[in-house]
Amino acid sequence: MRKSESIAELAKALSGFQGEVKQPMKDKDNPFFKSKYVPLENVVEAITETAPKHGLSFLQYPVNQDERVGIVTLLMHSSGEWIETEPIFAKPGKNDAQATGSVVTYLKRYSLSAVFGITSDEDDDGNNASQPTAKPKADNNITQNQLNTILAKTNNIAKRDSIGQGQVWENAQKALGVTKRSADLTKQEAGKFIDYLTSQEG
Repeated sequence: MRKSESIAELAKALSGFQGEVKQPMKDKDNPFFKSKYVPLENVVEAITETAPKHGLSFLQYPVNQDERVGIVTLLMHSSGEWIETEPIFAKPGKNDAQATGSVVTYLKRYSLSAVFGITSDEDDDGNNASQPTAKPKADNNITQNQLNTILAKTNNIAKRDSIGQGQVWENAQKALGVTKRSADLTKQEAGKFIDYLTSQEG
């Protein structure tokens, strides 16, 4: 993380903002984890309704590294103080503008929510973090790249067909006869889902 020499005024303003901000409703379904999340536009709306009165603003820009796309978030205060985050990266599931755009939107939401203290995802009570204790991770589990690919492809199909991502995922589950969450798939099962979704992208 990079920052201005002093962040005293920025820290004071951020404290005031967090005391007033109205947390947005989680009204979008995540078909992979069967949970809900706040879409990027709602995160931005929640921030811009309260941040200006505290002199806070932000800037986000994409970066590229090793075939991955990343997002950097710059938090600024009217005093001239600023904090810049380290980039967070993900690899698009497909080498085209639509898949890249989906990943950029995903990363923007996570980075912006973290900087401003917005709760954009449901709390799973540490289930994902503690999963290795209850269910040891195996080398055969789905990889993060496979998960990103599935996310990008279901989003592409959903946008093309004007349906929800959840419906795309359910259709894929029915077609392949697998009812697991994407996070619980093996590498082989994830590969089958990716192949199926690729065929549906046309």
